[in-house]
Amino acid sequence: MATVTAALVKELREMTGAGMMDCKKALTATDGDMDKAVDFLREKGLAGAQKKAGRIAAEGIVCIKKTDCAKKGVIVEVNAETDFVAKNEKFTSYVAEVAAQALDTKATDIDAFLAEPWALDTTLTVNEKLSSMISVIGENMHIRRFATMRQDDGFVESYIHGGGKIGVMLGVATDVVNDAIKEMAQNVCMQIAALKPLYISDKEVSADYIAREKEILKAQIMNDPKESQKPEKVIEGMIAGRTKKELKEICLMDQIYVRAEDGKQSVKDYVASVAKANGAKIEIAQFIRWETGEGLEKKQENFAEEVAKQMGV
Repeated sequence: MATVTAALVKELREMTGAGMMDCKKALTATDGDMDKAVDFLREKGLAGAQKKAGRIAAEGIVCIKKTDCAKKGVIVEVNAETDFVAKNEKFTSYVAEVAAQALDTKATDIDAFLAEPWALDTTLTVNEKLSSMISVIGENMHIRRFATMRQDDGFVESYIHGGGKIGVMLGVATDVVNDAIKEMAQNVCMQIAALKPLYISDKEVSADYIAREKEILKAQIMNDPKESQKPEKVIEGMIAGRTKKELKEICLMDQIYVRAEDGKQSVKDYVASVAKANGAKIEIAQFIRWETGEGLEKKQENFAEEVAKQMGV
């Protein structure tokens, strides 16, 4: 068996643009034959993927899959470089396959998930399939994250907005599951998508968070020439009132239900009314809200500069 040297790996990488570990694997599998190694990489769709790895991939979609019994669900985010590709059928079909695999995975983090065999072709890992899709689609792509949810004492509901721009997964604990309660869950999902709550109720909010927010509010008041002159008790009351208002905005159950006819009904009251009408016990147990590309640096396009480069200016 031929020795796979660093020089051979480097040469193959420069020829194909594939990753170093993929090149080493290809050379090992082909006994150091460069031509066969190139074919090996091409067959697995790995050639060319590495060349795209430096490009910013902050577009893409969020996808959710659930078991038939709706007791378990998974949410995944897969990124690409452009919104155009994110709407491409090949891309959306691939993301659905990733979500299907994530629904059954035993991996607890993204690295372990990428290293496991690709369910639809076990000769590849999840990461190798990703590299293959990068070559096929022609853009850098990332499987950014996934999260699972179980709700054995009820069901998991989900909502996708904007073709995958926002994904919400909701765990509902209930002793009754019918169409009315499922509709309620869907409405709550839409509420979460629209109003971006951070917590289910104020019981989840840490004392540190509240203390920090009170400090910020106090600083805002003290920096206002008019408000800072008010008595200390009045300022304390202002801080308490503003803190309470902020908690209502970030806690799901205290938010005003967006579809309330009177504009006053809270989500908590809406859920309670559905529970009463159906003779059920209902608890909003957990939720996940993801927005595509949140927290990622997005590429800033400068079309004038691009045209100038093309004209050689």
